[in-house]
Amino acid sequence: MSNKIKILWADDEIDLLKPQLFFLEKKGYEVITVTNGHDAYDKIKEDPDIDVIFLDESMPGISGLETLTKIKNDNFPQPVVMITKNEAENIMEEAIGSKIDDYLIKPVNPNQILLTLKKLIDNKRLVSEKTATDYQSEFRNISFEINDGPNYEEWVNIYKKIISWDLRLDESGNHSMYEILEMQKQEANKEFSKYIIKNYVDWIKKDSGPIRSNDLMKKFVINKLDPETPTVFLLLDNLRYDQWKSIEPIVSELFKIESEDYFYSILPTTTQYSRNAIFSGLMPREIEKTYPDWWLNDNEEGGKNLKEGELLVNQVKRLLRKDLKVDYIKITNVTNARNLQDNIHNVLNNNLTAIVYNFIDMLSHSRTEMEVIKELAPDEKAYRSLTKSWFLNSPIWAALQKLAQKKVQIFIATDHGTIRVKQPSRVIGDRETTTNLRYKVGRNLQYDKKDVLEIRDPFEVGLPKPNVSSSFIFAKEDTFFLYPNNYNYYNNYYNDTFQHGGISLEEMICPIIRMFPK
Repeated sequence: MSNKIKILWADDEIDLLKPQLFFLEKKGYEVITVTNGHDAYDKIKEDPDIDVIFLDESMPGISGLETLTKIKNDNFPQPVVMITKNEAENIMEEAIGSKIDDYLIKPVNPNQILLTLKKLIDNKRLVSEKTATDYQSEFRNISFEINDGPNYEEWVNIYKKIISWDLRLDESGNHSMYEILEMQKQEANKEFSKYIIKNYVDWIKKDSGPIRSNDLMKKFVINKLDPETPTVFLLLDNLRYDQWKSIEPIVSELFKIESEDYFYSILPTTTQYSRNAIFSGLMPREIEKTYPDWWLNDNEEGGKNLKEGELLVNQVKRLLRKDLKVDYIKITNVTNARNLQDNIHNVLNNNLTAIVYNFIDMLSHSRTEMEVIKELAPDEKAYRSLTKSWFLNSPIWAALQKLAQKKVQIFIATDHGTIRVKQPSRVIGDRETTTNLRYKVGRNLQYDKKDVLEIRDPFEVGLPKPNVSSSFIFAKEDTFFLYPNNYNYYNNYYNDTFQHGGISLEEMICPIIRMFPK
């Protein structure tokens, strides 16, 4: 072994263990020996590179169990193997209660020692190496699929494969492959952006292509409403597919996942556009025409998502041609969240309850603005971990746990995802140009054409025109737009932050999950 596994072995009869120690050294392990619990404890404190601890149970001074208690009380992370002369029930119960990782019976057989080490230490390394090897062989297959002209369904499968490997490499702790995976993500987003630029206008004009934001409720939720079973549609704003996969194991403890589908967020991939489209069942241009008093353009003052509840009621009525009991709840602060948790049983009185939960969106914005959140979530792995930690301790999970006791069907979805931006691109626009970093709408925009999908006529893609000469541009891949003024300051401020509004797998391919209590 190049980096030797370091074992600390505490036994007052260490001289009798020379054959076992010689065996381990021949196998490439480094063994440090001590003859009592006090020395063992001191050695662990002074040498953080120790990988595993072997403790003899019956040592003079302080026993193995007492030493174990001290080690665990100080939260040392190393696995501990207890070595005993017999399997006395009370000793083993105490040891197991004190969280030993394994035990061996004297006289200790060298092969048993090896098996224990493989299980505790090498197992993680072997899993990590196998994961890396598996990904290396799969890397070429995925690259071939990326460059083989995939359609919108195949792009979903490619994205899911990349995320699956992202999660597996994360779990295995193998960091050597992350760089290669990141390069593959970039390659995928480059080709995906080309695909969207080539096809998006046709999708909207011909009403073809994948299920998009404005079809979501109709295709997945409203047609599944059951008069006998209350339905809850939970929209977690900004939930990316990888974040869903990180909370799925928690949800699966209490709920049976009936289906995991996908839809494409419309452009711009922002709350104002995609979420209004979800709840209305209409493209933004149609919302503006049908409900002129309910739509505000980017350059107009006021809340842009204030009529989602009314839009949802009208969509249900339009599609089913009857009145159902529909409720809409929006959670934007802790008080709202606590109230939802306390009163979640009220959803059982409705045919359909839509709950919009804004935490993940706030998290991504906070990460841009607050250094402490940047440190907590420096990359995708940490962002997932933070999302999982929030969800596990959130009022919405507490509310779902209550619903797990009831007859109810639940949908979990999002409106769009986010991407970590890395490449600045200069844009010049007038005072009324929108401030979003991933898309711009305005008059006389000047920009680098290679970085964008440009839409000269917004009506072509179902978007309103704030002015007669307004056009839209959408950032590709991990690009973000900056004005020339204070360019370097804003580049440093926004680089490496999570943003949305443009074209990427992470922003556009969104999960929709249907589930029932187990």
